[in-house]
Amino acid sequence: MLVHHRSATVDEMSRFPVKPFRFGVQLSNAATGAAWVAEARKIESLGYDVATMPDHFGDQLAPVPALQAILDATTTLRASALVFDNDYKHPVVLAKELATMDVLSNGRVEIGLGAGWMISDYEQAGIQYDRPGVRIDRFVEGLHIIKSAMGDGAFSHDGEHYTITDYDGLPKPVQGPHPPVLIGGGGPRVLTIAAQQADIVGVNGSLHAGVIGPEAISTMTGDVITEKVGLVADAAEAAGRLDHIEMNIRAFFVSVTDDRASQVSAMAGMIGVDDQMIEDSPFALVGSPAHMIETIQARREQYGFSYIIVGPDELEAFAPVVAALSGQ
Repeated sequence: MLVHHRSATVDEMSRFPVKPFRFGVQLSNAATGAAWVAEARKIESLGYDVATMPDHFGDQLAPVPALQAILDATTTLRASALVFDNDYKHPVVLAKELATMDVLSNGRVEIGLGAGWMISDYEQAGIQYDRPGVRIDRFVEGLHIIKSAMGDGAFSHDGEHYTITDYDGLPKPVQGPHPPVLIGGGGPRVLTIAAQQADIVGVNGSLHAGVIGPEAISTMTGDVITEKVGLVADAAEAAGRLDHIEMNIRAFFVSVTDDRASQVSAMAGMIGVDDQMIEDSPFALVGSPAHMIETIQARREQYGFSYIIVGPDELEAFAPVVAALSGQ
């Protein structure tokens, strides 16, 4: 088979231990409850491991009730926000909701958490859009509070942004000490925090502009992601956590096709980049299922990515890739 990616060299090999592949689908909306449930059951039947949702104020279902509906409709599928914005809910409230969901689903929740980035959400809702450092400080406290609320016994927290007094979060989740934590980030500080504290690290482009635009697209190249993955590996190694972390990426540009060259060019033209950027970007998966299988295996070898999330449009077409690689 003709391989359209270059193999990782020794210098480019991921330092993360090889983890089994997992696959997720990012959902946001459905016309009816029945359609939402049907989609969840289809995702499960096709062998995907996780259903995820964004957490924004635009045209999407609210993640907590919608994710619970997914969990209620399935038996093995896990569910997570990708990711909850720490600024939208007090962490005690979010911790209680997530622990309740974990109990009701018999331990199928994952905790996706981030510092917040989409400026339109903040402006429309009248929430203060603090500079990144402040939002990240608040997120670090929020993460500590969520983990503490799910732990044994009561705790207190006296921080710059939150004060918690002798609080014992109940119910406790089925998964102890807490469900797996996914932290998504594109900047050095959040990726370092993720390496030190998360179970799953989601690597993103830069979202400092508060919108998906040229800045974000320009940081989705293979070279930039190589640097970011190296930063995560350095921080995880320093913290003694390299073996623990699962590396995640949300593939935004996905097309299952036998006419790969034309589709790559079309995607590149649509977002205003050259074809080579799509060829090299870990956020793109374009080609036949056989080509995608080779590409995903190579990216695990190079970057450590073993947990891949796609959108709903390619759900069925991408299923042969899931069948071939899931758990491998």
